[in-house]
Amino acid sequence: MTETSSMPVRVRFAPSPTGFLHIGGARTALFNWLFARKHNGAFILRIEDTDQSRYVAEAEDDFKDGLRWLGMQWDEGPEVGGPHGPYRQSERTELYQKWVNWLIENDSAYRCNMTGDELAALREQQKKLGLKPGYDRRNRDKKLGPDIGPHVVRFKMPLDGQTVVHDEIRGDIVFENADLPDLVLLKSDGLPTYHLANVVDDHAMQISHILRADEWIPTAPLHAQLYRAFGWEMPKIAHLPVILSPTGKGKLSKRDQAFQEGGKQVLVQVREFRRAGYLPEAVVNFLTNVGWASGDDSEVFSPQAAMARFELKDINPAGSKLPYDKLEWLNGVYIREKLSETELADRLVPVLEEAGLTVDRTVLEKVVPLITERMKTLNDAIEKVAFLFGDTVTVNPEDLIQKKMDEESTVKALEAALQALSALETFDHETQEAAMRDLVDELGIKTGQLFGTLRVAVTGQRVSPPLFETMEIIGQETVLERIQAAIAMLQPA
Repeated sequence: MTETSSMPVRVRFAPSPTGFLHIGGARTALFNWLFARKHNGAFILRIEDTDQSRYVAEAEDDFKDGLRWLGMQWDEGPEVGGPHGPYRQSERTELYQKWVNWLIENDSAYRCNMTGDELAALREQQKKLGLKPGYDRRNRDKKLGPDIGPHVVRFKMPLDGQTVVHDEIRGDIVFENADLPDLVLLKSDGLPTYHLANVVDDHAMQISHILRADEWIPTAPLHAQLYRAFGWEMPKIAHLPVILSPTGKGKLSKRDQAFQEGGKQVLVQVREFRRAGYLPEAVVNFLTNVGWASGDDSEVFSPQAAMARFELKDINPAGSKLPYDKLEWLNGVYIREKLSETELADRLVPVLEEAGLTVDRTVLEKVVPLITERMKTLNDAIEKVAFLFGDTVTVNPEDLIQKKMDEESTVKALEAALQALSALETFDHETQEAAMRDLVDELGIKTGQLFGTLRVAVTGQRVSPPLFETMEIIGQETVLERIQAAIAMLQPA
């Protein structure tokens, strides 16, 4: 098996804008991008928008935003241009008409004016007779002209023999021509089907390798025969393994927030991973491991490291589950080990602002070192730091009262803490902690009791970044105000 070609490496990611960028589509794009970069080739984005009945207006922007977020900038395509444009199929219809006419003139395709109702009736009749349903080629040998009214154009598949398609991952795949239908190339609205458009475009754009999802394997013999009919060299082709649901049963749904067994929701669209607080570097690392093995035991690596080792022969043709728990672990590794504190603050600012917080960048940079160890996603920071970016905090009075304490003892502890903290001339965390530990002994209570009630009073949370470092960041004046508010909350009106 060989991955090389006499042509320069040129690959394409060609999504249809009938929905938003699915994580499976992103994995297909990633493998194309890695392959192109390894071979110093071109990565092309082509929008296959000929299915107007299912067209989603926002989908193209979602594709582009998703690819750019993941770091996969295309070399040719929308917004970038290139020598083989336009890169939207809806803008290339004259080219498809030219080549479908050529196929008709060379007896490789034919017009068919069978209506949808007639085709449905035929299939119902075939079903009753126990026959395989499908178009019966009734117009195959008729020379129907363009004046027959609404019609489609079908390809003349060979009626006997075999079509052999060599797959760079699976080897030779053999199809019996007698089992293959005459599929539609041009629809009645004058727009091409995927089959015609992608073959014409791949040739026109000088695509050297086609890396696409394995759901397209059944169409491979038609595409091979189309290349043969045109007299064009077919690009090398590799069908990538399907991504399975987390249970391993069936393909991962294309819906927002798909469900697995047990009713648990899982992320399925790239924008959902982004909104959930995952880092693009971690998502790329995660996807690279779904269906491809690097050849060693490393689990954390950069795209550049993957490029150096990326080989089509190392792709497993079997379907792969998405190990979501591995992504969560990877994301935590990237947060803790791959980003500097400044870089993490940069990533957190838009996340916190999206949550409605007014971020003080200086304060954020101070608290970042205190929260990274417990973070798995960027969104984890919202709850951890929200109390830093407001004049007040929301406190549940019941949370102020620690185990084996009541309102009276809690107020007493808070009043003593207020007095001790007010007297401090310096408010660094070491000085605070020393004073509060002395106070614990004076009050005859446990450290966890005093520290717990202080934490709730100052942050509104039962769990927070390290208490005294946090109080140092908040500042003495605000800390004292929040303790006073907590005392008032527990005292009778």
